[in-house]
Amino acid sequence: MQATVVTIGDELLIGQVVNTNAAWVAQRLTDLGIEVAGLVTVPDMSEAIQSELGRAIAASDIVIVTGGLGPTHDDITLSAVAEYFGVDVEFDADLFERIRKRFERRGLTVPESNRTQAMVPTGFEPLPNPVGTAPGLWYEFESDGRPKRLVVLPGVPMEMRTLMTDEVLPRLSRQERLPPIVYRTLLTAGIGESNLQEEIGPMEAYLDAGLKLAYLPGVRGVRLRLTAYPGRDVEALKRLDELAEEIKVRAGKYIYGEGEDKLEAVVGRMLRESGLKVALAESCTGGRIAGRLTDIAGSSDYFLGGVVAYDNTVKVEVLGVSSETIETHGAVSRHVALEMADGVRHRLKADIGLSSTGIMGPGGGSEEKPVGTVWIGYADGQSAGAVKIMLAGDRDGNREQATTIALNLVRLRLLKRKH
Repeated sequence: MQATVVTIGDELLIGQVVNTNAAWVAQRLTDLGIEVAGLVTVPDMSEAIQSELGRAIAASDIVIVTGGLGPTHDDITLSAVAEYFGVDVEFDADLFERIRKRFERRGLTVPESNRTQAMVPTGFEPLPNPVGTAPGLWYEFESDGRPKRLVVLPGVPMEMRTLMTDEVLPRLSRQERLPPIVYRTLLTAGIGESNLQEEIGPMEAYLDAGLKLAYLPGVRGVRLRLTAYPGRDVEALKRLDELAEEIKVRAGKYIYGEGEDKLEAVVGRMLRESGLKVALAESCTGGRIAGRLTDIAGSSDYFLGGVVAYDNTVKVEVLGVSSETIETHGAVSRHVALEMADGVRHRLKADIGLSSTGIMGPGGGSEEKPVGTVWIGYADGQSAGAVKIMLAGDRDGNREQATTIALNLVRLRLLKRKH
């Protein structure tokens, strides 16, 4: 069973409004076991709406359309849908009475333009909207000998979600009775998409129509999405677990969690279990590492505090970094990263000191040290080291990646201590 989601609106295409509706609808359909074949956005033009409607109906069993059901001149979805099916639109007195009462409860008179929201294409069933004036529409028909369903919903997110939750999803659930599509997501850090794929190696022996693997890179790491389709293969769920375990064996240390796990929470748990406390000396990350750690409730158990040592005088006077080290090697160097980490460890009496120093851009780089050059330092009294990374994103992306790499360095060091 496949579905296509069509979102309508010029504001979506020009980026004025973020299209959250498509992702939300797709997730809810997937939860029912309905495979989403496509997400499409079209402008407020009748020809474009009808053209995409034809493609979606040909490709899918269910078509969900959102947007363009308002009372203004640019809300043309209703007329475009009616024209596509060659049917008239009829005034629904009961619908208009609901709209009138909604305005009346707010002490208002219903504008004449809202009468358009009480128009329903012949053969369509209106779906009452408890949080807005535009009803949803439900239509069942046949195309090429196959049963189809078309759902037309308002584009206002709250209204769309209410109608989907109260009306559409229960109907589809009753009609389809499909086994849900099941996901497992493995979370990685410290490795890029290509290198991770090489580390895991070929997985063809596990993958087929009933089981899929996707690599989803982001600034905080690569997510591995494992998808099982029990409707295609009754053994899919069992094989999903087998696939996950095999990936864990192959990817090893790069996997830090699953699902909604957060790297900072995993690191925090490891620090708490080991009874260790960490302190931070941040330059290029500007406090982001501290922000990530303290996003987790109870982080005072293991996080003592930090110093944002942006200026070199702070590195020297507060952290105890040698001015000679800075003059000889530069602030962005292995030597300074090490002295920052060890300095904050001693100043705050922590078990672990973690530091960051780098050039985040867009300016400030040189041929020797281009933008994106970052050193992460670590010191715990037993060992010390620094990792050089070369980042290629924008300033915000570089800062986020450096923060993730720093947190992951602590995780890896704690793993090493444990074993």
